[in-house]
Amino acid sequence: MSLDNLLDHGVLVRTPWDSKVFAIDTFEVRSFDEETLKVVANLPGHFTIKVDPSRSTDLLHRCGFYYCDTLVEPFCRRQHFIAHDDPDVRVVDTYDIGDFLSLSRGAYTHGRFHRDPNIPSELADARYDSWLRQIHAAGGMIGLAYRGTLAAYFARENAKVLLHAVHVSLRGKGLAKYLWTAGYNTLFREGFDEVSSSVSASNMPVTNLYCSLGFKFRSPLDVYHLFNPSG
Repeated sequence: MSLDNLLDHGVLVRTPWDSKVFAIDTFEVRSFDEETLKVVANLPGHFTIKVDPSRSTDLLHRCGFYYCDTLVEPFCRRQHFIAHDDPDVRVVDTYDIGDFLSLSRGAYTHGRFHRDPNIPSELADARYDSWLRQIHAAGGMIGLAYRGTLAAYFARENAKVLLHAVHVSLRGKGLAKYLWTAGYNTLFREGFDEVSSSVSASNMPVTNLYCSLGFKFRSPLDVYHLFNPSG
């Protein structure tokens, strides 16, 4: 089976947003079967596959894939949300992309690309910056100010928060639950009955934050990468 066949059958999907940053062909593998993985193991590029944690990963290891992260989906319905209100927190929408990019520095070190030994940290940063720019261009940013200064943001698609960050000077000070309250209340006011996000299971401060707001967790996925510079 060739690359074109895999693409035509939808078991391999190009990820051009990653390819643009990493300057290499990048793909998501959507079929966990021996024939596909053995073909992929001999193709040039960077590959991602997300698998149920209960599955044996022996085949992945034999084909050169390596573990990078476990993702879980925090979710909460409106009636179960535990709000932590603070009058010093306000939702704002007047900041440009440069303000959001400066705020996100160092916020994604738990992400799978920062944990991939084959991706330099500066390229991992550039990848998240590129994603943030796309969401900003689509009008998906929610700015969160604390005492009049931009303190955090939600980058979302509809009711799912794809990226979020708190300014480095405010991290670890117990403010996130107030900022997250304002952000998610914005989504509830837009009419969504359920909100969600995606976080690394290794990011305990954020998982504990979501627990404090009444969120539960579902859909765990182990993320494996394969880096094949020349096939």
